[in-house]
Amino acid sequence: MRQKTLKTRISCTGIGLHSGRRVRLTIGPAAVGSGIVFKRTDLGETGVVVPARWDHVVDTRLCTTIGNADGTQIGTIEHLMAAFSGLGVDNATVDIDGPEVPIMDGSADAFVFLIECAGLFEQSAPRNRIKILKRVSVSDGEASATLVPSPFPALDFALDFASPAIGRQERSVRLVNGTFKRELSRARTFGFAEEVEQLRKAGLARGGSLDNAIVVGAGRVLNREGLRYADEFVRHKLLDAVGDLYLAGAPIDGRLYAVRSGHALNNRLLRALFAHSEAWTLTGDEDVPSTEWDMAEARQAFG
Repeated sequence: MRQKTLKTRISCTGIGLHSGRRVRLTIGPAAVGSGIVFKRTDLGETGVVVPARWDHVVDTRLCTTIGNADGTQIGTIEHLMAAFSGLGVDNATVDIDGPEVPIMDGSADAFVFLIECAGLFEQSAPRNRIKILKRVSVSDGEASATLVPSPFPALDFALDFASPAIGRQERSVRLVNGTFKRELSRARTFGFAEEVEQLRKAGLARGGSLDNAIVVGAGRVLNREGLRYADEFVRHKLLDAVGDLYLAGAPIDGRLYAVRSGHALNNRLLRALFAHSEAWTLTGDEDVPSTEWDMAEARQAFG
């Protein structure tokens, strides 16, 4: 398979979940091997660039935030990254005139729509993949995240909440043949009504509402329309994991086993993976001449 980018630029506007700011976001084509790159267009004429990579993650409180050495940050990137991953976009530019990707309806559905409207363009170079060779695991109390070898990308997630509206949910998915769009992309983020005031005092969830999140209160879902899936909570956790793991810089051929994991643990897992060079290898399409992709340079770039 070859790398893919977008055929054209396309834009949307929306509210940041945590900042509450209205922002405009534009995604567009990018060169072979450039990966996903964010640019803050509100910070000067040329903008300030931040690569979407695991080693640029600077905050994981209720979302994934990337930043650079100059202190420029872009938050809540995980749903957009999940859409890029699920639709096989390797290279793209993301221009944004604020500090946070818009939350849209709380899922990745709007970003999937944008990407499909823009269309995909197959590029000349092979698509790179990260193949898991050995088990890598991280944990924090009762939460854990583990990557193991697998011939295809797959995820298993289990969560457990005291609220009867959620309870214990488990789901497994293989990320093949459009599974992401069909089974995960429409699952919305969620939160608890009793935590809203505390979050807002901490400068978070200022843009949150029943229009862009599932809100649970008094043991029930408060959204009038209810859930999109009976297990929408665990599906959204899987969506988040897809986006967080795409910060590896390429698709991961391995299986994720996650229990109560979140953005922080997902990023810790990638850092643990790239800290052990024997646990992974970078693969490409052997039918493409090696001059189009220098594997030694690629391995250096990925950690």
